[in-house]
Amino acid sequence: MRQTRVVRNIWLGIENLLLHKLRSFLTMLGVVFGVGSVVAMLSVGEGASKHALDQIRKLGSNNIIITSMKSAEEEQASTSHAHMSVYGLTYEDHRRLTSSFANIRQVAPAKLMRKDSRLRERAMELRVVGATSEWFHLVPRDLVAGRIILPADQEQRAPVAVLTEFGARKLLATENTIGQTLRIGGNQFEVIGIIKSESGQAGNIQIPDQDIDVYIPLEVAQRYFGDIFAKRTAGSDERERVELHQIIIQVDDPKNAEMVGAGIERMLGMFHKKKDYAVSIPLALLKQAEATKRTFNIVLGSIAGISLLVGGIGIMNIMLASVTERTREIGIRRAIGAKRKQIVFQFLIETVVLSTTGGLIGLGLGVLIPLLITHFSNMPTVITANGIFLPLFVSMAIGIVFGIYPALNAARVDPIIALRHE
Repeated sequence: MRQTRVVRNIWLGIENLLLHKLRSFLTMLGVVFGVGSVVAMLSVGEGASKHALDQIRKLGSNNIIITSMKSAEEEQASTSHAHMSVYGLTYEDHRRLTSSFANIRQVAPAKLMRKDSRLRERAMELRVVGATSEWFHLVPRDLVAGRIILPADQEQRAPVAVLTEFGARKLLATENTIGQTLRIGGNQFEVIGIIKSESGQAGNIQIPDQDIDVYIPLEVAQRYFGDIFAKRTAGSDERERVELHQIIIQVDDPKNAEMVGAGIERMLGMFHKKKDYAVSIPLALLKQAEATKRTFNIVLGSIAGISLLVGGIGIMNIMLASVTERTREIGIRRAIGAKRKQIVFQFLIETVVLSTTGGLIGLGLGVLIPLLITHFSNMPTVITANGIFLPLFVSMAIGIVFGIYPALNAARVDPIIALRHE
């Protein structure tokens, strides 16, 4: 019996709202845009954060990346036409790192340079990475064909090369890939494998590999190309001497990454007169990015929540006006035996129906907007369960909170005065 009465009251509330369709729709718009903006902003923020976190995770939570860089003094001195910049990591640094820390599992040094590459009539500029076999363990990428560089290639100084999938398609589009001879900067290399690669920026750390990479043994890179590189800049030729451009270190446990990173900083500081290196710890960057993500979501949710608050105030305003309009109806219902709690319940039903319906429409709008953003701008967006159910729950709560005052006002109307109301 009680359940039947509740259902009847709900239908009565819906019928009362349908008597003023346009007013009810305009009242819902505040909640629609509020919920839509909350869902859309949270999904955009979640997508951007997830993309950044995924990029950082690709660097490895137990890896430390050391990169050669010019010191401030070297930057100033390089303005001279006759100056040759000497900076960065050395082969001796590699040997010290390998033998000085018990927590280090693997060390992968690398030389990086850009060279013109050619296969018959096809040519393009590739980034040549002189690396050891450890590189492919610390920067794991899927093998498309062939094999990676092995320790034997390094020992024998074999002129072999591993291409990225992008470079292989550009240079070897119509050829059988494995076994082809690739000319890099005037030297010939046999293509032994193709791997997939990633590219981009993870926080302030450049991902070690790029789409246009070609990997050759480190000893071969040193023998064929040396340690001195010429860079043509506007109006001058700049020369640099760099032994190693990058060293990637894998520690035995992610918990030790920051401790080992601090030890590496101290050790390099003892042997480098200038700060010509940068030590990056992806794990520390990951923790910072996760904290930023939480703050970002709170800020976005708070900003979008203001729209919901405005929508709730709009519902309260309309319901107060509705109470005034329906004073005589309230008096008649009280006169025939309706209790105050029934009047309160009736008006609460109407506000909850308004806010919930607006919330559902807003959810549809909030889901559509991220899909359009992803489609037209290729910006990643992620719609989570919390991003859907939380705004809907809040919209229902707003219907109750902002509907209580008008409902209590309606219940307090004196039946005799209400019956006289015109």
